[in-house]
Amino acid sequence: MTERLYYHDSYLTEFRARIVDASPDQQKIYLDRTAFYPASGGQPSDTGKLGGASLTDVVDEGGRIAHVLGRPVSGEEIAGVIDWQRRFDHMQQHTGQHLLSAVLIELFNAPTVSFHLGAETSTIDIERPLEANQLRQAERRANKIVFENRPVLVSFEDSSQDLGLRKPTEREGAVRVVTIQDLDRSACGGTHVRGTGEIGPILIRKLDRIRGNQRLEFVCGMRAVERAQADYTALAAIARSFSSALDETPALVTAHQEKLQESEKARRRLANDLAVAKGRELHAATAPAPDGLRKIQRRVPTITDELRAEAQSFTAAGKAVFLAVAEDPPSVLLAASGDSGVNAGQVLKAALAEAGGRGGGNASVAQGSLGSKESLERFIGSSVLQFFGSSVLRFFGSSVPSHNR
Repeated sequence: MTERLYYHDSYLTEFRARIVDASPDQQKIYLDRTAFYPASGGQPSDTGKLGGASLTDVVDEGGRIAHVLGRPVSGEEIAGVIDWQRRFDHMQQHTGQHLLSAVLIELFNAPTVSFHLGAETSTIDIERPLEANQLRQAERRANKIVFENRPVLVSFEDSSQDLGLRKPTEREGAVRVVTIQDLDRSACGGTHVRGTGEIGPILIRKLDRIRGNQRLEFVCGMRAVERAQADYTALAAIARSFSSALDETPALVTAHQEKLQESEKARRRLANDLAVAKGRELHAATAPAPDGLRKIQRRVPTITDELRAEAQSFTAAGKAVFLAVAEDPPSVLLAASGDSGVNAGQVLKAALAEAGGRGGGNASVAQGSLGSKESLERFIGSSVLQFFGSSVLRFFGSSVPSHNR
């Protein structure tokens, strides 16, 4: 059994311990006691030095804790040094989570389902949806309790007693209880600050819906200060680009976005009208084959809405077939007039299946994709000749002509 020094003193940064077991390569060791916290309960493990070697991982194996090192160590006794900056940051985030979870229960009866402490932000999943104004209420309430600097106490109590925990525990016997005065009592093995004032500012970043729950992202302490500064810097740069005051920028961005959306809609309408006109002109400029069909084949960079509109306009004029192949992504478009004798959906689906692609459509227009440019070339070189030779190629002749406009 490893004595867990962090249970009693989260501020302990240096200690000495005996090596009681080790892996054959001496890079995983077990101590009689440790101040290093192993990853557990959503909180990552500590880092630091053991015997001068870098600690790469700390693993809770139930009764004992494994310390994974970057190089072998030896000897009977060893000194450990905690990476205090990382430890204290984790203490701030974890205690901040307890505070936020308690406030969400207090204000909105929104229980916490899970907690994750990340390298940049932390998250808690809650059972019920909340609105933006409720998040602001929770943030203000949590920071008010931070400013009150309420004591955060750690005690060991028997599970047979009524512990009054925010969330019931299944642990039997002695239970480690972390208490925020007059707010929260939680069974927890993590490291925590001594008072809420040490959490520092709490900033709720956003709320997402994840697998039926609401995921709340937050930062505490220096993380919150650094994140707020980064946000301000980014917003100030945006404000300068609009030559406006920072507070006026959101309304200006919204107005510009609406104008851009309207402009884009107008551009698409004009582009579609132009494509339709080009399709009609192309039909008129394309000489019919002896069988009376007008036929176009193109190689294009990509299949666009405008190309589809042009193809459909071309075939809408009657007795016409339009084939386009694109490289990015590898894809094929086939359009056919109702009087061409070609069912675009059936023909293209069969041809793509033979070449390892997939797609389909209706009798007048169909589209599909292939897995690679090599597949597209094989489709052009063999599948087109094979399938279009019997059903479409008779409209194109012995070789598929290329009309690039």
